[in-house]
Amino acid sequence: MLKLFKYLKKSVPILICVTLLMLLQAYCDLTLPSYTSDIVNTGILKSGIDNTIPDVIRKSSLDKLTLFVNEADAATVYSHFSAMSKSDYSDKEWSALLEKYPLLASEQLYRWDAKNEEELTAILSEPMMLVLGFDNNSEEAQMIKQQLMANAPNAQFEDGQDIFEMFASLPAEARAAITAGISKYMSAMPEQIKTQSASAFVKAEYTAMGVNVNKMQINYTLFAGAKMLGLAFVVMAAAILITLLSSTVSARLGRDLRSSVYEKVLSFSHKEMDKFSTASLITRSTNDIQQVQMLVVTFVRVAIYSPILAIGGITKVLNTNTSMSWILVVGVGSVMALVSCLFALAMPRFKLMPRLIDRLNLVTREILTGLPVIRAFSTVEHEEKRFDKANVDLTKNALFVSRVMTFMSPALMLIMNLISVLIIWVAAKGIDMGTMQVGDMIAFTQYAMQIIMSFLMLTMLSIMLPRAIVAAKRISEVLNTDSSIKDPDSEEPLPADAKGLLEFRNVTFRYPNADADVLSDISFVARPGETTAIIGSTGSGKSTLINLIPRFYDVTDGNILLDGVDIRRMKQNTLRDKIGLVPQKGVLFTGTIESNIKFGNMSIDDEQMKKAARIAQAEEFINAKTDGYNSEISEGGTNVSGGQKQRLSIARAIAKDPLIYIFDDSFSALDYRTDAALRKAIASELAGRTVIIVAQRISTIMNAEQILVLDEGRIVGKGTHAELLKNCEVYQQIASSQLSKEELYNE
Repeated sequence: MLKLFKYLKKSVPILICVTLLMLLQAYCDLTLPSYTSDIVNTGILKSGIDNTIPDVIRKSSLDKLTLFVNEADAATVYSHFSAMSKSDYSDKEWSALLEKYPLLASEQLYRWDAKNEEELTAILSEPMMLVLGFDNNSEEAQMIKQQLMANAPNAQFEDGQDIFEMFASLPAEARAAITAGISKYMSAMPEQIKTQSASAFVKAEYTAMGVNVNKMQINYTLFAGAKMLGLAFVVMAAAILITLLSSTVSARLGRDLRSSVYEKVLSFSHKEMDKFSTASLITRSTNDIQQVQMLVVTFVRVAIYSPILAIGGITKVLNTNTSMSWILVVGVGSVMALVSCLFALAMPRFKLMPRLIDRLNLVTREILTGLPVIRAFSTVEHEEKRFDKANVDLTKNALFVSRVMTFMSPALMLIMNLISVLIIWVAAKGIDMGTMQVGDMIAFTQYAMQIIMSFLMLTMLSIMLPRAIVAAKRISEVLNTDSSIKDPDSEEPLPADAKGLLEFRNVTFRYPNADADVLSDISFVARPGETTAIIGSTGSGKSTLINLIPRFYDVTDGNILLDGVDIRRMKQNTLRDKIGLVPQKGVLFTGTIESNIKFGNMSIDDEQMKKAARIAQAEEFINAKTDGYNSEISEGGTNVSGGQKQRLSIARAIAKDPLIYIFDDSFSALDYRTDAALRKAIASELAGRTVIIVAQRISTIMNAEQILVLDEGRIVGKGTHAELLKNCEVYQQIASSQLSKEELYNE
């Protein structure tokens, strides 16, 4: 699998860009819950007041606060507040302040210098709670007032006297002792209660100064909401770009893999093609590469983003509230346990899927290719059953996997909902005790869902991974298979006056893993200007011998020479450029008659194309078509007859104008008249070229200058037709089976 990632080298800049975009997206996703928490905690519960120290405070309120702190702390507090004077501001600034703080017109206000908020909060949090309670005449304030009056000397305090006046009239030592006792009591309170009381004091102070607190709340909420919308748009844009770029990377990988597989298959000799079936190569080039593409898209999206989101979410949770972190362990553990069970059930079926697809493609290809034979032998019902079995096996496997995976979505939703309920249940106790705020609970829930989803995405990747690994191995098998036919490091050039002299010297050949030789000690010379014919019974090795010339296979022993050069010392392209091969089975390509004839040499002009068609005896039926040479050829040449297909294949080889022509039983579909006319045209038009003909019919080869008779992989006869009739028993048997006694004697 990792070997295939080398094809991603060209996409490294895009992957870096995707990673940066994912970091941006993760940052925005992890920031959104904190804004939700702020809207609830500050915007709603604190009326949009974010500071625990008021920006502006009345002098009377400041004096009240300092009653409950020691002299050093009181000095610190006063050092951070300064009286607001008109002389310190311009008329415009002063008007704005009067509009914001209407009480400024009639009472002295003090402004905070916005420094050392934490220090001031530590000093004033308890005094602000006391002042707020005394101003609101709370039960605790009334109790403190009653205790003061009960413990004070007679007539020191009057009924209805303000408690702040009572505190102010006490000696410093007595006031400090009372304050210490109250502080000891209040220190046991949760910090959240102190913070909320401080915010309530600030809100009450702003209200007393005529500040529009409702407007502050609305402005804070709208501003926080606008920032959330901005982050959401950034997330959306990043997600779109990530999807686009990751799809581009995946598509490029698929394109490069298909190109590499295609180029590798084109370099295969017949040995490698025998190793991989055609149906399997098609599956590997399409379905398997698609599986790798899907994995890459998911991998780029999940393998990078999920860890970032999980780590960031855990960090945020620990900063929000550590007391509920165990819930995350429960949630992630539940998800992992569920996925592991489903994974164990589905994984064997995932691995089986490519083989079942191979089988279905193989059966489909065989049925479609052999449809005429199937109909001729009335085996349609049998083939339907064979296809149905392959189809049903694949369907059952796919359904089993789908049914197993169907349980995942509802089960995961159940787990996530149970986790949400558990968070709310645990957090409710904290909110009731004042150790947690509502916004923190909401943020924790969102972070928990993000963390669980990130682990879920990673597990989904792990489910896709095995199938993609199987597909990648199958692709790698093709890419890592070296062709047994290799070009030499340094090519030996042909002579400048090369004519096409072909010589076999003691050639022996054995198929890979075979027990016996197919050809043994084959020696002959095919000369330019002559026709060398090869004949023999079925299985005698005729086509095998022909396949050795263009190096579809390499000889096991011996040498094949072209104009004195061993063909193994030549590059395959150079060798095959000198050969015009007409295979036993005529193959045409989708296009036109013109494109098929010019297939081997696209640079020839129309006259040369027509000459090749005329020699191949194809001109007559081509001109009879409405569009002539522009007539369409359907897939596999199914819209032309077998004889027409053979003649077009012959015309294609002739148009290439090579040194050597090889006709591998290429006249079998021709009638005798066309066969005779074609041989006559070849003899006159291709004079000076080396012609090798493999044939089953004696009439096709009887005029050849040299006839080779093969029997069980050996040459048992060599000579002209007349010579072989006299001295080759095998040839005599073949001839007597095809020709009458009169024809034999006449010949």
